[in-house]
Amino acid sequence: MRSGLFLLTFIFAVIADQLIAQNQTKKKYYASECDTTGIFIDGKLNDPAWLKANWQDDFIQYQPSEGKAPGQKTDFAILLDENFIYVGFKAWDTNPDSIVQRLSRRDEMDGDFLVVQFDSYFDKRTAFSFMVNAAGIKNDFMISNDGETEDNTWDPIWLVKTSRDQSGWYAEMRIPLTQLRFEGNGEQTWGLQVARMLFRKQEKSIWQPATKKNSGWVSQYGELKGLKNLKSRKIADITPYVVARTDQYEKEADNPFKQSGKKSQLTGGIDGKLGITNNLTLDFTINPDFGQVETDPSEVNLTSYETFFQEKRPFFIEGKNILSFPLMFGDGDLAADNLFYSRRIGRRPHYSPEIASNEYVDKPDFTKILGAAKITGKTKEGWSVGLLESLTGEEFAHISNGTQRSEMIEPFTNYTIGRVQKDLDKGNTMIGGMATSVNRNLAEDQLNYLHKAAYTGGFDFIHKWHNKDWEFDLSTYFSRVQGSAEAITNTQKSWIHAFQRPDATHLKFDTTRTSLSGQGGKVVLAKYGGKLKFLAATAWKSPGLELNDVGYMRQADNILEVIWVGYRIFEPFSIFRNMNLNFNQWTEWNFAGESTGPGGNINAHTQFKNYWYFHLGGNINGQALSTTELRGGPAIKLPGSKNIWLAIASNEQKKLTTETEFMAMRGNIENSKRMVSFSVGLGYRPSKSLKITVTPGYTDNEDELQYVTQQDFNNKTDYVFARIHQKTFSASLRVNYNITPDLSIQYWGQPFLSSGKYTEFKKITNGRADNYTDRFLHFTGNELAYNESTEQYLISDQAGNNLYSFDQPDFNVKEFLSNMVVRWEYRPGSTIYLVWSQNRNRSVANGNFNLADDMKNLFENKPYNVFLLKASFRLGR
Repeated sequence: MRSGLFLLTFIFAVIADQLIAQNQTKKKYYASECDTTGIFIDGKLNDPAWLKANWQDDFIQYQPSEGKAPGQKTDFAILLDENFIYVGFKAWDTNPDSIVQRLSRRDEMDGDFLVVQFDSYFDKRTAFSFMVNAAGIKNDFMISNDGETEDNTWDPIWLVKTSRDQSGWYAEMRIPLTQLRFEGNGEQTWGLQVARMLFRKQEKSIWQPATKKNSGWVSQYGELKGLKNLKSRKIADITPYVVARTDQYEKEADNPFKQSGKKSQLTGGIDGKLGITNNLTLDFTINPDFGQVETDPSEVNLTSYETFFQEKRPFFIEGKNILSFPLMFGDGDLAADNLFYSRRIGRRPHYSPEIASNEYVDKPDFTKILGAAKITGKTKEGWSVGLLESLTGEEFAHISNGTQRSEMIEPFTNYTIGRVQKDLDKGNTMIGGMATSVNRNLAEDQLNYLHKAAYTGGFDFIHKWHNKDWEFDLSTYFSRVQGSAEAITNTQKSWIHAFQRPDATHLKFDTTRTSLSGQGGKVVLAKYGGKLKFLAATAWKSPGLELNDVGYMRQADNILEVIWVGYRIFEPFSIFRNMNLNFNQWTEWNFAGESTGPGGNINAHTQFKNYWYFHLGGNINGQALSTTELRGGPAIKLPGSKNIWLAIASNEQKKLTTETEFMAMRGNIENSKRMVSFSVGLGYRPSKSLKITVTPGYTDNEDELQYVTQQDFNNKTDYVFARIHQKTFSASLRVNYNITPDLSIQYWGQPFLSSGKYTEFKKITNGRADNYTDRFLHFTGNELAYNESTEQYLISDQAGNNLYSFDQPDFNVKEFLSNMVVRWEYRPGSTIYLVWSQNRNRSVANGNFNLADDMKNLFENKPYNVFLLKASFRLGR
């Protein structure tokens, strides 16, 4: 049936989508040389050099109506000298009072804007984008994979000014050649695209005609000529910084680590960016500090999967695309799996020492990064290169009960990540590889449960054809971890592997092993061009695959098959500006050939002509066979579920905006599970420089089969489950106040409340039983008793003999996180940050939820405050 569906999809795609690639005529723009002494960057374009420039105005619409005349006229011109490229824009407007001029932080574009993009490699895959809005706010990013990925963390040093009058608004850019990557020679050609966004009509017009029906973007650029005698310019930036930090917290008279109620420190470090060649750049950081980075949102994770957190640290997110080796496909939960997960570097220490009731402990929240360096770039032969090296130091927990002792909780560790890709056939074919290594110096016995060494590697191949509409993607990868027998035993027993499962006939649990290897891969055939799109793919991860020393992987022992069909309507019709329709089907197996979970999804997304958005979708998940739910125990069949979700967002051009999301889910078996979740976002912009957003959300979840504990007794194991009723409330408040394009104040605060009440305790008796109620047995009568003094449940047999006990699992978690950051870029590349962070948390062992009382109790708790001043000064050219 799956083969027939795949064949039918393939034939339908070929027959129904008769859009043959149109070879757009490539426009050519000839830049003019100029005398640098005659250009003053003020956004007015009244210097003599601009009067002689080659101005062009032949723009066409890209959205909403592809190929039609734009609503307003736009002119642009490009000049160059031996050090800079200058770009001038004249954004004419017959209704100048309607120009939307909004201040925001860098890389958060809002309102009318203009953009120029250079494919300076001229590889038709990579581009450097420079954007400015009518208020003078910069947005710059690097484009790779022919538009598939955009790296907003790329922050070059460049200058732009804007101005405005009764005829429209204007922008003047000066871009140093050191910020671009190209090969210096006598005369060369770059790819070029220029665009304008008319915000009030959500209309994007472009200079070089392009079509959304083609999957590529950079490959559709026009050409920039007249680039004569350009010489390579190697970047050389050194940015030392100093950080003053004070922590304030509640005093504890008996705790020697908190008796004063505060601690202060003064540190410093160096960031640098050096050009090895004009195409390859070395970035390095010594003793880095990321105190200005926003903290992760709160959560309560009751699943057997590790939570994936986005990277926010500037050093690791800039240029991250070149160091990425995705294991899966799509943009959902699967997209997180990768050979490199940078959050592993500087992670929370692995080990947590055991302490007595009369002892106090002081330990760091994160591992100190001693230094890191990376080389990224692309050679003229088409090799994309990424190499990262990082060292993290030893960390200790200091323990005191009158006398003080220390225990190592994290070893000295070296991380190495290398990535290469080669373009062939004008970017239609790519081959590449990646390798990673983690090596730890396990100097103390308590850390022997960690891997001493971990290695991964992979190979990928991508081929595109028919004007890049079609794509074939093949990748394979491997892993090998080494360590003590204890370390490898722990790896085999971890939830994502579960070699010890008694019903896993295809797995061999070996407590004497000192290494473990595995492999995985994926095969994808997809059509991304045209209105009708589809993808057919399979991916696999062997039981021994282990990537989580420096990568991210949710689960091993998995085979996945996916079919996706999508249809796009690009042009306005009826009441719609555009529409996306999608159908997904998937099935999973383990390496024993057992089906572990079928499912399907249908979703639709549209924007109306009044600029509102609407999204609607639904999932059907069949019965699953979970090999992780019992945390190393036998597999259990879990009932499937159905859900529906929708989201509505208002016109973002208005001062007051709203966004509402709703989701409802029910199990396929009555009373097995249910969930209702909704959130409402309200945004208000009282002025062009101030934006306030508040997003409260509430989730009510009930599940009859929630894992509680497992207890060994009389040579057998009981897997204890219960019905959980969990309620969660959170609210995110953001305030962005931009005084100037270079001076901003940003505040984020989030109260988080979550409670879980456990009832109907039961033990798993036959997880594979066909009848749902035969899979477990409720504790009844004298089998279950609660001891209020110890807050424990006691389990007895029918004769009244005590078998085991476990802690009462109810919880009520309250947390408040906030960050306020004042950022001032007082000169290009030099910044001062003033940061105030606050953390309040409190938890009790009950499952009661009362919004008013919980919020009151949260703010009665003493906060932990951090005040930080960070100043950097850029030295370079």
